[in-house]
Amino acid sequence: MKIINNIDKLGTIGMFFTAIFSPCCFPLFAFAASALGLGSFELFGGWTMWIFQGMVLISIIGFFLSYRKHKCLYPLLISIPSMVIIFYSYYFCNNEYQVYFLYTGMFGLLIATIVNYYQNKLHGNCKTCGIYDGKTVELKSTITCPKCGHKKSKMMPTNACEFFYECENCKTRLRPLEGDCCVYCSYGSVKCPPIQVGTACC
Repeated sequence: MKIINNIDKLGTIGMFFTAIFSPCCFPLFAFAASALGLGSFELFGGWTMWIFQGMVLISIIGFFLSYRKHKCLYPLLISIPSMVIIFYSYYFCNNEYQVYFLYTGMFGLLIATIVNYYQNKLHGNCKTCGIYDGKTVELKSTITCPKCGHKKSKMMPTNACEFFYECENCKTRLRPLEGDCCVYCSYGSVKCPPIQVGTACC
């Protein structure tokens, strides 16, 4: 899971690494290369263009995989146009503005990486969490029977409330206590999703 969460960072860091070590192709980063004592040293030689574009594609793959987890479109909405700008500068722009398109795309991907990092951190790596009303909620709740003390862990639904629950041990049929909307709110270790996000219950 950690590898998937960091694919976009690997691509973006690799992209800037390629640019810094290719000062002839990316004059904006020539100062950084000089500060490292590299001068006009070209680390990748004729492979610079292909390595750079490969890193861009790795970043996009990372953003897509992250989206499947946190369902936030912002990183994709930033990164995809940035990728288009970069490839446009390589294949369709052959004038003095090419390098500016390239830098715009690069820093767009950097911004997308920062936004994606925030979203991954916000949603964490919880395996029992889900999305409810656009927010991350814990879906696993352990119901404790008030009569016999039997415990049962269940995954709460996000599209319905459970009003009844039958204890597997003593067969007591549980109902929500007064003021509660479901059995999870009354007997569960975790409240139902609507309560977790602070909205009205079912």
